[in-house]
Amino acid sequence: MTTVGQIINAVADFAPLSLQESWDNSGVQVGATDIACTGVMLCVDVTPDVIAEAAARGCNLVIAHHPLLFRGLKQIVPGNNIVQQAVIDAIRGGITVYSSHTALDSAPGGISHRMAAMLGARVTRVLAPAPDSASGGLGVVAVFDKPLAAAEFIGRVKAAFHSPVVRCSAWPAGDIGTIALCGGSGGEFIAAAIAAGAQAYLSSDIRYHDFVDYGKQTFLCDIGHFEAESCAKQIFYELISENFPNFAVYKSESETNSIKYL
Repeated sequence: MTTVGQIINAVADFAPLSLQESWDNSGVQVGATDIACTGVMLCVDVTPDVIAEAAARGCNLVIAHHPLLFRGLKQIVPGNNIVQQAVIDAIRGGITVYSSHTALDSAPGGISHRMAAMLGARVTRVLAPAPDSASGGLGVVAVFDKPLAAAEFIGRVKAAFHSPVVRCSAWPAGDIGTIALCGGSGGEFIAAAIAAGAQAYLSSDIRYHDFVDYGKQTFLCDIGHFEAESCAKQIFYELISENFPNFAVYKSESETNSIKYL
């Protein structure tokens, strides 16, 4: 019998909760861990649709990137909002919810490492090392075996992350050989990327004033938050499949990007 706790422990071994940021709420969000696991549903965000999809697939464990419980809940009322409804549906359905979030962001082989691999770049170091960790931290610096023209780089970004648009700063004069990347909202690490000699920095949720202040020092490239972190599902899938062969693991098909590009 494979328990919910055993699968969660495999994820936590890869992305230890000790790596999460102080403001984060990674870990078990709802439900029990000492029960037999009937299947795993993977997602970026936990919504009532994802919980319903898990139930329909016979899964009693949802592993998500973003925490379901992040801001304090003062009441849990049906239909009040999607977070409260997802909590209610998970409890009613006997479904446990676990989040990895910034633990996965900082894990060696986590989000930023995977982003670099998706672009065909080789990681050379962590961009913002985590305290008391030999190899963990947010963001990475990576290099291409052969420098890319900016247009080719943007083409790779769009194809790899299924992003129809990329918000960019001024077009660079030369090719791009060294890049820095950070999954999620990584605007705070732009200066570190420049200091690392990155000709391009890829992240999401970069502010307008960051483009003004830093756009001539490196090629700033902003894809959507969802696009930058959807690879979490593949990381979870590979991790669980390797540790629990022939176990039922599904990537959510009901989950879609909440932001539409028109």
